[in-house]
Amino acid sequence: MSGKGKAILAHITLIGWIIALILNLQKRDSFASYYIRQYLGIMVVGFIGNILFMAIHNALASVWMIIILVAWLISLVGACTDKKNEVPYIGRYFQEWFKGL
Repeated sequence: MSGKGKAILAHITLIGWIIALILNLQKRDSFASYYIRQYLGIMVVGFIGNILFMAIHNALASVWMIIILVAWLISLVGACTDKKNEVPYIGRYFQEWFKGL
């Protein structure tokens, strides 16, 4: 599978991300690794933020999920167009935090 294919697959649910990670571990591709790290960061930040905002107010959690959806779309569009689009403000941190992937 191509790097672009693995990058797109990584954005299709958690199962797709796991499959893309396994495929990329067998044959490393820097483009796929970039988007595997981006999507992992989106999932982690989305999950943590959702827990925090649900404790405060459900409306805040809804707004947070819309922000996470936009981040996911930015990342997915980048993967589909063969461009390394960072998630605004925090995408560079995902590349640092998860550089082992």
